[in-house]
Amino acid sequence: MTDAISLLTFPNTSKAFTAYRSTVVDVDDRSTSHPRKTPRLDADSDSGSASRSRDAKGKNVDRDGPVRIQVHGFTGSHFIFVLGVWRPSHYRWCGRIRKGSDQLSTTYEGVYTACRGVVCVAGRGEGLYEMLKAEMHKCVNRLAEELEKTNKEGVEWIGQFVETCAWFEGQVALLESLLTYLDRAYVFKNPSLPSIRDLAFTRFRERIFSGYFIVDKLQKGISTWVTWERNEGQVHIHRPFLKELVSHLVIHCVYDAIFERHFVEQTQEYFSKESYQMVEVEKAKAKVFLVHCNQRINEEQGRARDVMLDCTVALIRDAAIRSLFEGRLEWMAKEVFMECKGTTDLKKTYALFSSVDGLPVLCREFKAYVQAGKTVQDIVKDASKDDEMVNRLLEFKAFADTTLKEAFVDPSTKQSNQDFSYGLIDAFTKGFKARRNKPAEQIAKHVDRLMRHGQRGMSDAAFEALLDAALALYRFTDDKDVFRTFYHRALAKRLLLERSASDDFEKAMLKKLKEKYDPEFGMGDHMFNDLALSRDIMREYHARIRDVSSLQNISVMVLQRSVWPFHARDTDVDLPSSMQADLDNYTSFYKIKHQGHKLEWDHSLGIATVKARFAAGPKDLTVSLYQAVVLLLFNKETEIGYRHILEETRMGNLKIDDGELRRTLQSLACANKKVLKKRPVGKDVNDTDVFYFNAEFTDPRAKVHINSIQAKETAEENQRTQSHIEGDRKHYLDAAIVRIMKAKKELLYELLKNETIDAVKSHFVPQVSVIKDRIDGLVEQEYLRRDEEDRNLYIYVA
Repeated sequence: MTDAISLLTFPNTSKAFTAYRSTVVDVDDRSTSHPRKTPRLDADSDSGSASRSRDAKGKNVDRDGPVRIQVHGFTGSHFIFVLGVWRPSHYRWCGRIRKGSDQLSTTYEGVYTACRGVVCVAGRGEGLYEMLKAEMHKCVNRLAEELEKTNKEGVEWIGQFVETCAWFEGQVALLESLLTYLDRAYVFKNPSLPSIRDLAFTRFRERIFSGYFIVDKLQKGISTWVTWERNEGQVHIHRPFLKELVSHLVIHCVYDAIFERHFVEQTQEYFSKESYQMVEVEKAKAKVFLVHCNQRINEEQGRARDVMLDCTVALIRDAAIRSLFEGRLEWMAKEVFMECKGTTDLKKTYALFSSVDGLPVLCREFKAYVQAGKTVQDIVKDASKDDEMVNRLLEFKAFADTTLKEAFVDPSTKQSNQDFSYGLIDAFTKGFKARRNKPAEQIAKHVDRLMRHGQRGMSDAAFEALLDAALALYRFTDDKDVFRTFYHRALAKRLLLERSASDDFEKAMLKKLKEKYDPEFGMGDHMFNDLALSRDIMREYHARIRDVSSLQNISVMVLQRSVWPFHARDTDVDLPSSMQADLDNYTSFYKIKHQGHKLEWDHSLGIATVKARFAAGPKDLTVSLYQAVVLLLFNKETEIGYRHILEETRMGNLKIDDGELRRTLQSLACANKKVLKKRPVGKDVNDTDVFYFNAEFTDPRAKVHINSIQAKETAEENQRTQSHIEGDRKHYLDAAIVRIMKAKKELLYELLKNETIDAVKSHFVPQVSVIKDRIDGLVEQEYLRRDEEDRNLYIYVA
């Protein structure tokens, strides 16, 4: 600085300047006005001044000694004094930022004030900035050398590194405060220059974080720490160092490059090796591996949340999941459905597969498991358990539906994943195709059992839920005509044998089937109409006869042949004369009332009540008409051989086939309720067997039902029904082909085949070979002809 007036030395006896305190004031040399002096309060009364008048340790500064004064201007009798001197050693001390016990030879107030004088008064900001820059380089280099030469390793070295960063950042903050005028008055006017903070941090980043040695030791320390925690399953005692390290790395803008990226790579490498060890070497089960993965993922997520930034948590979790599952998705998806039976495990599996974009793989294996695993296809193919087929399918379907609702849920919509829902439908549909016709048949029989047994203490809603569950399976079958045919026959038996638990439920079921599944179920309405008309006719008939007449005990159902699923019989069993007389009487009454109607009697579903006298007392036996005919034979003889019974029931003609008679005798002599006995004892009826009345028969009930044989379907009856279905299908196909050809006039074979399938698919899905046979049959019958030039082209013959 250039002194305008030489140093003034006052006598030691005078304390004029030392007793007076002043603040440096900027003075404009061109100003002619008197500068204002800012008075200061006593040190004890001004805490701010008092603090700035003390050194770093809080002791009062000795102000004895010479004071250099610069006079900026003089007008009249007034002097303007600027107290204080710029000593380069003050800023050199700050610029060095040396760790140790170096003490500033002046106060922070003195440094702050001197910086203002240098930058704002003397205009020497550039020199001060360059000197600070040089001292900054020396300091950072010295810190780097200390970190490189230390003997510490691993996590302990990270502790020293964290301590160094914390000290450096604290000193930089102090510099920013002391050299405020350098930052705001000089650097601010020079945009190309970095601020004190940027200058310090840039140099620190370039020297500390750009060198291989320090970064390598830093990353090795991180790896040592996390590997120890993963192997030991405990929190490392020096984990707080890692938390502080993350904070410092974020401050220096190197967190992503040095910590996050390295940690993700280390995570991938560690868990890839662990996955290989468990699956390939130790041959762990999928369920065990899944539990281990969930545990590992939770540990990694907790560690990341405790130490790292929030944005890193998801990256670490994703890296752990992908490394554990890489190359294992197919294996996991196949095994997990075989081993995991609860929705909890499957829910965790779904979440893990979702996080690695593996849901298509899981969905494909879920579909395969449902279709061809130990599930739908196996159940359908298991002919030995046909009676249990529907119950097993319902049990599995309930499990699958629960899994969809609870495990395979899309987090964004809170709804079941549609891909899995469609996959389940496809799997059941294809699984049902493993055995044609049988699933539809068994579903119809299952509904029949439910309708016969009734609610049995269940509420209406619970019973309806059972029916709906069975009908849900019906949607998966292509053989709609098979279900309709068997349900139709079962319904007819329930109504005629009075085995239905509730007519209201029967009507409601028919309405549901007609409206939601198949309009052809409307035939049930006609069946109920026939029954209602028959009851009206019987009331009228009984009103015309005497009360004491045996005709009062007769009940006849007049049914339309086209509505009921029973074929006309060429011959039937001849009834005893008394029974036949009653039927002839009713026939005469009916023909008078309905002239032109023809009655054909079908005794196969007839019921009779026979009074039997046993040693234990009389019983009313409810039996089929066939059973009644056989039992009445024992009013004449005590023992009758099989051949004799066959002759008596035939009455000179083959009225009842051999198989029907054997089943009837088995129900009377070989079932649980044996009103007859046979010699020799056995379950089968042979031609040489002899039957006799069982006078010792007992039963706690007065009325005993033995006609369950009528409700059961025989193998011959089932075969006739299957043949009837196949015959109807041929008619369906013939009608569909002719209708299509009549509209199109000519079609290629492939187009005709496809349109035929579309035309009948609401009833059944025909096999291609059957369609070809029906087309050939129509060609032979001259409904169609082949084109002479193109043999694949069919032409309709009008």
